[in-house]
Amino acid sequence: MAKTAKHRHKNKKYTLPKPGASPGLVYTDEHSLESVIKLHTYHADYYKEEALPDLNNLKEAINDKKYTYWVDIKGFKTVELFERLSVDFNINKLVLEDITMTYQRPKYEEYDGYDFAVSRMLYMDSEQNLINEQLSFILTENVLFTFQDRYEDCLIPIRKRLEIGKGNIRIGGSSYLMYALMDIVVDEYFAILGFWSENLDAIEDRLLDKPDKTIMFDTQTIKRNLITLRRVAWPERDKMNDILRSESELIDVKTKLYLRDAYDHCIQVIDMVESLKEISASIIDMYLSIISNRMNEIMKVLTIISSIFIPLTFIAGIYGMNFSREDPVTGKVLPQNMPELYAAHGYLYTMIGMSIIAVLQVIYFWRKGWFK
Repeated sequence: MAKTAKHRHKNKKYTLPKPGASPGLVYTDEHSLESVIKLHTYHADYYKEEALPDLNNLKEAINDKKYTYWVDIKGFKTVELFERLSVDFNINKLVLEDITMTYQRPKYEEYDGYDFAVSRMLYMDSEQNLINEQLSFILTENVLFTFQDRYEDCLIPIRKRLEIGKGNIRIGGSSYLMYALMDIVVDEYFAILGFWSENLDAIEDRLLDKPDKTIMFDTQTIKRNLITLRRVAWPERDKMNDILRSESELIDVKTKLYLRDAYDHCIQVIDMVESLKEISASIIDMYLSIISNRMNEIMKVLTIISSIFIPLTFIAGIYGMNFSREDPVTGKVLPQNMPELYAAHGYLYTMIGMSIIAVLQVIYFWRKGWFK
């Protein structure tokens, strides 16, 4: 595995409404994508997908009660699209504001004639960065509206299931379709956690093999992403619980059986997030401990070397002062000066003495266990 630190992906900056702004404003800007609208019409033996240029004639197109309809809307470029939803389907403007202000936490709300829900859709991009997008739902008796501000998503398997027609996807109604979309969003959390779990295992191998500073950077990136996922998973679990406890007639009783399974999945996700957070924290602590121990070993070696050379330096310093025993001009003996300065073989005796001191220190340090 390449030992290069991964730069943290900068999340999209959400534009917040100004303090005191009127509630119920639909938000679009120059960065909003062009709206792409697809209408999925189906029942047990029929399926059709078609692209719509706008929502002007949608109300008439979805008035047949024997069909279930999925209106998949991506891109919030035009305000007219949301005005049409407000006029034709009596959607509250506060709901439209929550759809376009894409920083909402997962939630479920009941209104007169429809239910509104929000999920956070997480997936990895081509550079393995975590993308956190909002997926909004408006549920009516036989119609499900979904809203995304980007074109990419993780919902392709649901479209394939609708096309193939296996299972309950075509006969479960609009509430089952909403469950299926929510469930695949939660299932994507498992895929992401599995990917991070493998990365943490690889980081542990690098830590035990040859630790370097990129380990801490890569682990911290995963830890930050885990915090993001935890902030999503907790309200997602609460949302599933709210739907299960809801008495809305739009949520089919059979659908609630499947929602219990999705609720259990949310709990499993939360448990996995906490486990991986503990692993990432332990990796960082272990890395810091290894670096600290390595520094202690270096300091230990330097201390041994210094301890050996300190007395030798002391001896060399004394005999480097050159205080002569005898005045070289007058021949007068100078009291209390170095008598050994002109001793025969003085250099040899000094070197032997210094060597003996060094050897004795090495033996002493070895017996103390400093070299282990």
